[in-house]
Amino acid sequence: MRIAIIGLGAVGGLVAARLARAGQQVSALARGDTLARVRAEGLQVESTVGTFSVHLPISDDAAALGPQDLVVLAVKAPALASVADTIAPMLGPETVLLPAMNGVPWWFLPAAMPDQAPLASVDPGGRLLAALPLERVLGCVVHLAASTAAPGRVRHATGERLIVGEARGGPSARVDAVCAALASAGFQAEASSDVRRDVWYKLWGNMTINPVSALTGAPTDAILDDPLVRGFVLRCTAEAAEIGARVGCPIAQSGEARLDLTRELGGFRTSMLQDTDAGRPIELDALVTSVHEIAARVGVAAPNIAALLGLARLMARRRGLYPA
Repeated sequence: MRIAIIGLGAVGGLVAARLARAGQQVSALARGDTLARVRAEGLQVESTVGTFSVHLPISDDAAALGPQDLVVLAVKAPALASVADTIAPMLGPETVLLPAMNGVPWWFLPAAMPDQAPLASVDPGGRLLAALPLERVLGCVVHLAASTAAPGRVRHATGERLIVGEARGGPSARVDAVCAALASAGFQAEASSDVRRDVWYKLWGNMTINPVSALTGAPTDAILDDPLVRGFVLRCTAEAAEIGARVGCPIAQSGEARLDLTRELGGFRTSMLQDTDAGRPIELDALVTSVHEIAARVGVAAPNIAALLGLARLMARRRGLYPA
């Protein structure tokens, strides 16, 4: 299987390095300092079980890498539109796309409600759906913690779980093949018969904590130990659970139980807080704006999610991290 990774950040870098070390035929699309450093010194992964480096073909030109069997999209949501504009040379007749990204992806609502227009918050005008069509997509939910210490340098903290499934649901040979490739690299790869529910469940857990952390600068333990803030988060999760039920993604777990699980992980800085502190654009649309838009589409009142979106958006615009 020819596999290309687009974006060698925390998740993309970890997946690329592990697949390459396992003997898979892996290349990468990157740019800037990451491209230069990986070309010169290789891609390095640090973890609790040791450090290793791999060298792999890398370019900033999709045409130089050529058609692939599998393309892993491991960029932040704000960068996906620019990727979609350049990815065509990597797409052969049977190429599969695996977006390993946070939040509501461009394919989520079209897979559930084909009569609905794409979400303006994540796919304005349907450009992504045209360039990255639904029939190519396997959904992917990432349950691991990693960070980038420097360009081309990944730190893997914990977790190995990657959930993979057809965007429209059901089993398939290509899901099995992708899971087998990921499992060969040591990941806990799980085939899902309804990956949309897995996407929504993860979103349900992080769509509130992420923007609250960005607003307050607080780690997760401080957020969940404050009774007023925890109460606000619970009201948001209750609204999100109702929205999910309307789009075929019901959640049986209580909000309290979900927050208790997060609290057991201790205090950590969310990805949105890390992006805010670093002055990088934040994934607000994929995590919150999209949920607010879906709520309006399916007729669910979500005043707490609206308040969270308004506050986070204003903060991000004032700091130049979200477009005006």
